[in-house]
Amino acid sequence: MAQWVELQQLDSKYLEQVDQLYDDTFPMAIRQYLSNWIESHDWDHVANVENESLATVRFHDLLTQLDHQHSRFAMEKDFLNQHNIRKIKRNLQNLFQDNPVSMAMIISKNLNEERKILAAALMSEVGSECAPETEQNIKNLEDLQDEHDFKSKTLQSRGGKGAFLMVCVCVCVCVCLCVFQGVVGQMSELLNLVEQLEYELITVELSEWKRRQQMACIGGLTNVCLDQLQNWFTAVGECLLQVRQQLKKLLELEQKFTYPHDPIALSRATMEERALALLKTLITNSMVIERQPCMPTQLQRPLVLKTGVLFTLKVRLLVKLQENPPCSGFFNILGTNMKVMNMEESIGMAAEFRHLQLKEQKVAGNRTSEGPLIVTEELHSFTFEAELCWSGLVINFETTSLPIVVISNVCQLPCGWASIMWYNMLTSDPKNLSFFVNPPTVSWGQLSEVLSWQFSSITKRGLNVEQLSMLGHKLLGPKAAKDPEAQIHWNKFCKGGSEKNFTFWLWIEGVLDLIKRHLQSLWDDGCIMGFVTKERTKVLLSDKAPGTFLLRFSESNRDGAITFSWVEHTSNGVCVLRSVEPYTKKELFAVSLPHIIQNYKVMAAGNVPENPLRFLYPNTPKDEAFRKYYSKPAESKTSLHTRHSKVFILFFILPDIMGHTTSKKFNFCLVRPQSIFPKVLGIIKMFSGKIETRLYVLFDQQWFLSWNSAMQAIFAQSLSYGGVMNADLN
Repeated sequence: MAQWVELQQLDSKYLEQVDQLYDDTFPMAIRQYLSNWIESHDWDHVANVENESLATVRFHDLLTQLDHQHSRFAMEKDFLNQHNIRKIKRNLQNLFQDNPVSMAMIISKNLNEERKILAAALMSEVGSECAPETEQNIKNLEDLQDEHDFKSKTLQSRGGKGAFLMVCVCVCVCVCLCVFQGVVGQMSELLNLVEQLEYELITVELSEWKRRQQMACIGGLTNVCLDQLQNWFTAVGECLLQVRQQLKKLLELEQKFTYPHDPIALSRATMEERALALLKTLITNSMVIERQPCMPTQLQRPLVLKTGVLFTLKVRLLVKLQENPPCSGFFNILGTNMKVMNMEESIGMAAEFRHLQLKEQKVAGNRTSEGPLIVTEELHSFTFEAELCWSGLVINFETTSLPIVVISNVCQLPCGWASIMWYNMLTSDPKNLSFFVNPPTVSWGQLSEVLSWQFSSITKRGLNVEQLSMLGHKLLGPKAAKDPEAQIHWNKFCKGGSEKNFTFWLWIEGVLDLIKRHLQSLWDDGCIMGFVTKERTKVLLSDKAPGTFLLRFSESNRDGAITFSWVEHTSNGVCVLRSVEPYTKKELFAVSLPHIIQNYKVMAAGNVPENPLRFLYPNTPKDEAFRKYYSKPAESKTSLHTRHSKVFILFFILPDIMGHTTSKKFNFCLVRPQSIFPKVLGIIKMFSGKIETRLYVLFDQQWFLSWNSAMQAIFAQSLSYGGVMNADLN
């Protein structure tokens, strides 16, 4: 039976879980209409980043399937579904046309989640069938024993006379024996099934969830919801509790009636010990850290904690008990060192710590720095010990957080985060705190995926194949970059750099910070190509129209900077690539990048300034790409007069036109042409700390054109926005 058909036959509580898998990104309607086609392909293979060409083929195949479905609705004159199919197709093209692998990953994830829902339903069905059947057999056995007691007492009251009654008693004993053996066999079979399910839960499902949580901590878009896992743990726990209740009932029956070689008397104690051991194993593995340690100011970078700064975490028990038993934990950290796990509505037992902090202990004597690890490579962890008192049971158990890095200064955060990424990429052992004594290498395939997550976790867009190719080239060289199994050493990634020769990760960190502070909208809209070398830039622009430009990150600036390069063609048809000095965070803080692009000027023929930027690569008109980012049109002189208290207007004028301006509401500065450059720098420096909005520099057109072209270029570069505005001072 098809997977989608099986899902639709489940109870409503499971269908609700299926409903949560689908949204507008990939609607359930596609799953319904194309169920057979979707299930006929291996989407786990298609979702591999290396199979982008295959993902592209499958994407277009899916669009074709939607066209076929649209044709069927057209033949049926189903106008509403025709409209829905057209809308779905447009949305898919907008979302996945440039990144079909993302669509394949969504389909792969949903199919796997559907299989888990089916497995959960099957497990619940098996448990619900076995336990009630055993319960009914025990009740039948109890009735038979009552009947046996009645007939035995009747026979005794008659002095042992009555052959028929004696035969009835013997028959009753035989039936009891058969039922006894059947009950013991059923309970043994049920415990075998529970043991198998428990093993799968702990070693497979729980381990996979913990691994997904590791990936989520370093930016991966994985499902870390615990609801399904808790349902499974709770179902197994309830089954074991029911078995223990049935064993108690058998003990009562055993006390009423027994005989030599009674299977209940021989097996009950063993089964009771086995059920108790399974229950303890389940509970001791059911405490997890639902939310790993994280500072509220760094939600996207958990597991890096600064001394003296509050952090939070949450512990959860996956077995949802019917009552609210006392369960407390003990913790060696500043803040609340003991908490009772409370029964939260619809969640279960959990304890959330919101006001914890770490304090560095002062060690007596002189501290040396001869250790093999630096501060950001030292790993620590929290161990949570709990005691559960319930139904006569006292169970002690513990769980351990993922390793954390403790820093004392925010400047250590980037390197600390690099350690967290490296650790969680390569190991799942939370107690391997000496990991960085001899850190293993990572494959480029693993690292490239995690690098992309760093961008998608703070923006709406990760890194595409071209961008990752450039980063691989930078780390590994041209040949190794094409090999996903090429190995990268920890020192190469984030150690051993200097101020001039900084590490790869610190450069990436600078770019991330630049995007987050000044370029996020441009990055989300795909305006920034970003990671492209100068050589690749020349290849991309060589056959484009003059004035075609692209935006790329500087490779020589540690703190993050962006530049743009454009192509020009000489009269001989020679392609010339031009670039500007990269813009840093300080300059972008003063003027936005779209405004820089809008007003950028260079000197053309005849000493006429013009903007050389015409098309954003590959062929989008500049204003079409950046219009929504442009500020409002420049205000007139009248409006500037009325707002002079908020804006400094500097006029650089010649002596022969000074008399044309008489207003005293502006700041004037008399500058002669031969001293223009040092004077301008001095004026900009003088007013840089006093400007409340933006510094306007207005020029007389005639005076501007009289400059030496070299002086104009130098002056233009000295302005943060790289351009000028012309104004008529008359």
